[in-house]
Amino acid sequence: MLKPRFRRRRLPNLADQFAIWLNQHVQSALATLGRLLDTPLPTGMTVAVIGISLALPGALYVLADNLRTLAGGWDQTAAISLFLQYDVDDAAANNLADRLRKLPEIAQVQVITRESALDEFRALGGFEEALEQLKNNPLPVVLAIYPQPGYSTPEQLEVMQDKLLKLKEADFARMDTVWLQRFQAILDLIQVGVLLLGVLLGIGVLLIIGNTIRLEILNRCIEIEIMELVGATAAFIRRPFLYAGAWYGLLGGLTAWLLVTLALVLLQPPVSRLASLYRSDFELAGLGVTATFVVLASSISLGLIGSWVAVNRHLRGAEPS
Repeated sequence: MLKPRFRRRRLPNLADQFAIWLNQHVQSALATLGRLLDTPLPTGMTVAVIGISLALPGALYVLADNLRTLAGGWDQTAAISLFLQYDVDDAAANNLADRLRKLPEIAQVQVITRESALDEFRALGGFEEALEQLKNNPLPVVLAIYPQPGYSTPEQLEVMQDKLLKLKEADFARMDTVWLQRFQAILDLIQVGVLLLGVLLGIGVLLIIGNTIRLEILNRCIEIEIMELVGATAAFIRRPFLYAGAWYGLLGGLTAWLLVTLALVLLQPPVSRLASLYRSDFELAGLGVTATFVVLASSISLGLIGSWVAVNRHLRGAEPS
């Protein structure tokens, strides 16, 4: 008599297990997204609040970054303007500039002649009648001195300025970078303020998402009880709520990026008109690739954390009695 054969069931390998796990998560993510889209008004309101909360520090960051870029362009101006005695002519000024260029702490020296200085002053406008009354050019020759990168600290510039004032051709000097250093300090202060504001608004986003997920848990309390009765694990029950928080964070981050970009588009025309008055073609820079990635990653992380806290706090209260 023949014995029946039993085929041994093949256990899924690691690749099959990963495929099953990935398929379950994709289905849960898409189902959660569909549930959110089925309620467009509540979802849109929550996403709008998250987007506005994230757009505020993002806009301030973009503002500080553009101001820092603008200050970087101003940093190319001369560090010290040395005004020579009135009786020093252009030839003597060029000889002095050649001597100064040989100094190790000086990178470049530009000679601004009397005629070029008067032409620049005349180009400013508003002084045509006064300039016509002048018989002689009252402006002195000016040397625009650019230091080497290793000699650009305020202390080193003050030492350089004192050294330049000891020259017999020198009349007086003016440091042109003090205001720029103060402006850089203000930008550093703004950057710290942006960080603090981002932390505070991030906590607000965390609370918004956590409260939204808590309400959704309460609305699905019966469904959760049924899943627990049929043997669903805590991870399976928690999964859709975590994806809901991640979707809220992602959509809120995209909304924040859109708001910041729209604000830059609206501000660019007046900024261009203002820059043209200063003979500049400065253009506003938006959130770059790195900053956009940080915003999206932060928003998704806040969504996951808020959902995790809400689920772990309220899931036990939804267990069947």
